Amino acid sequence: MKILFVCENYIPHYGGAEMVFKNLAENYVKLGHEVSLITHQLEGTAKYEVLNGVKVYRVPSLHSRYIFTFAAIGKTIRLAKEHDIIQTTTFNGAFPAWLAGRIANKPIVLTVHEVWIGRWPQVTGFSLLKNWLHDFLERLVYLPRFDKYICVSHATREDLLKIGIPKDKAITIYNGLDYGFWDPHNFPQKKVDELRNELGLKDKFVYFSWGRPGESKGFEYLIKAVPKIAENLSNSVFLFMTKSSPRYKQKYDELLKLIRNLNLNDNIKVIESTAYEELGYYIKMADCIVVPSIAEGFGYTTTEALALEKPVVVSDAGSLPEVVSGRHLIFRSKDVDDLAKKVITASKGGYQIVPVKKFYWEHSIKKYLDIYHKIIGEKND
Repeated sequence: MKILFVCENYIPHYGGAEMVFKNLAENYVKLGHEVSLITHQLEGTAKYEVLNGVKVYRVPSLHSRYIFTFAAIGKTIRLAKEHDIIQTTTFNGAFPAWLAGRIANKPIVLTVHEVWIGRWPQVTGFSLLKNWLHDFLERLVYLPRFDKYICVSHATREDLLKIGIPKDKAITIYNGLDYGFWDPHNFPQKKVDELRNELGLKDKFVYFSWGRPGESKGFEYLIKAVPKIAENLSNSVFLFMTKSSPRYKQKYDELLKLIRNLNLNDNIKVIESTAYEELGYYIKMADCIVVPSIAEGFGYTTTEALALEKPVVVSDAGSLPEVVSGRHLIFRSKDVDDLAKKVITASKGGYQIVPVKKFYWEHSIKKYLDIYHKIIGEKND
């Protein structure tokens, strides 16, 4: 089978969606399929290269994923004619993929991570106009009809059905996790202990959260909970790993200003994002992981922490109650008091405990390929 991916971002840009498509594409190649991928050209990357068997075409778009929506149309149409099926995702790759599929008469599968239609003001701190614009643009993504909508959680599927997508078109396929990589033995305790000492956290209760400072990540609520946590846990430190890159500068600066205004420099340690390969050491070093999201399509931070056998405190937003397991506590999203209470309870070992859920790539890949074969067969009938 010849499979064409169209996605706005791809490695070396790392995020949840990029990891999904990297794993899908590379595993398809291992199974003998031919895979091409169109994405927008990041600064310093080649227009074309083969990465682990995947043919990657990067479209010059002035380093903008928004311009990519239109700049990618020609390349996508040309490659669509040579492939059996098109796999895309929300948001900026969806339109060129749909248009190319219709012109080349090829089936198109859309992976949906999150649906924010009607919820932008609740999820973001944007202005009224900016919220309206983003809501309008998101609605445009779902105006064209795709052959199948793959949702990364039941929560996402329920949100998709609310905007009128037919039930028989929407299916849940959970993202997978590379449990070979996220094996606790891959991150030796000796180095974990050394890292804790280097950061001056040897005798502290450390609660850790990480990720890009996006609008939906809810880090401001965790920061606001710190004074209440510190009042009850004087030896506690919030270790906050995030990005200070230009793309997230405004939100990053807002979070740092909030820390200064609350006079929390002794209670919060902010560090720059580390290489993906090193993240496991920081997770293992923490006493618990906190995921304060106010929207979440799947929840990689949660599943990664659980794979490393760490207890987690998560919000009740989106899919998090659906994917969380092991030692965990759930707090009401945006509720600073409840968040603080749950972290304090966690410090005393007062977790809920259920069997750990596993999300294997093998299962996800098989389900994706089954969908591909089915709709290609229907298209050819």
